[in-house]
Amino acid sequence: MSRKTVEQEISEEKTTPDAENAQAEPLVPVETSNVPQEEYDRLKAERDMLVDRLARLQAEFDNYRKREARERSDFRDFATANTVEQFLPVLDNFQLALNSSGSAEQLRTGVELIVKQMEEALRSLNVQPVETVGVEFDPRVHEALEMVERPDLPDHQVFEEVRRGYRIKERLLRPALVRVVSNPQQKEA
Repeated sequence: MSRKTVEQEISEEKTTPDAENAQAEPLVPVETSNVPQEEYDRLKAERDMLVDRLARLQAEFDNYRKREARERSDFRDFATANTVEQFLPVLDNFQLALNSSGSAEQLRTGVELIVKQMEEALRSLNVQPVETVGVEFDPRVHEALEMVERPDLPDHQVFEEVRRGYRIKERLLRPALVRVVSNPQQKEA
């Protein structure tokens, strides 16, 4: 039996009718007459083992990606549930206030209690309000709504909070919307 080169075997495989549909094994163009049959079989077995190992590793990695995405989604749902749980009593109290038939003063007192309850829920989630009134304007945490001339206050001081800003630790969630002092007397000096 004559030995053929791998290239000849590949060209013969291409001429068979099912060659286009069959998965061709990647073969190295080496003349097999120079390679002993045992060495050829050993290398082929090693290659098959490595291909199998690669396929298993790819499947494991794909499973890992799916599992990690599922765990991330579960964690997000868990974190959201814990946060929402903090606000359910606040929502209950708002609904009670809406169904209340008390006077305007009683309703105002009830809403003030709900605001305190909401602030406590935010504190439990490490959400802190941004300091505003009486501090110097800081564009990193304040958003200026307008500048108001006031000769009795220092220049660039926040004198009114229009909307409260919040942060979690050092991360700003929302800047405070403020009115800032413009003191023309201090600018001239």
